[in-house]
Amino acid sequence: MKMGSLPVAIIMQRRAVRHQWADDAWAAVGVVPDRGNLPRLQVLSESPDRDYYLVSGLELELFTDENDGYYENCMAPESKVFVLWRMEEGKAIPVRASVSYMEGTRMFDSGESADGVAMPAEVYAWLADYLRKHYTPRPRKGRQHG
Repeated sequence: MKMGSLPVAIIMQRRAVRHQWADDAWAAVGVVPDRGNLPRLQVLSESPDRDYYLVSGLELELFTDENDGYYENCMAPESKVFVLWRMEEGKAIPVRASVSYMEGTRMFDSGESADGVAMPAEVYAWLADYLRKHYTPRPRKGRQHG
C-alpha cells in the first residue's frame, strides 16, 4: 500500500572518457526535491569534458512492503537514493528512484544502469519521519548475550 511520495529531480552527469569502447561515462550524481516548477530537462552546465543536467518528473514513493529496506537505508552510515536510468536520444534519463535499500539492490542486479547517490537532508528527514510513524524494527533473533 502506498503511504507517501516526494517529487524529486535527478542531477545527471556526462563525463568524456578515453576508452576503446566508449566516448562518454554517464551517472546520476545528485537528487534535489522538486517543488513543481522545474522543466523536464534543464542543462546546468556544458563543456567538452563534462555536462550536468537536471531531470524532473520522478517521485520517491513509500510502500509498506518495503519498510525493512527503508529502515536499512536510513540506518546505513551513508544513506542513498537509488536511481535507475536509461539512454534516450543520446542522454542518460532517470526512470525510477527509490530510498529502499532492497529495491536499490534489485536495480543493481537487474543489469540496467543504476547509481546510488547521497541522500539529501530533506529527503532523509522525510524518510525518517515516515519510519517513526509506520515502522517498528523486528526483534533480533539468534544468540542472546548477557
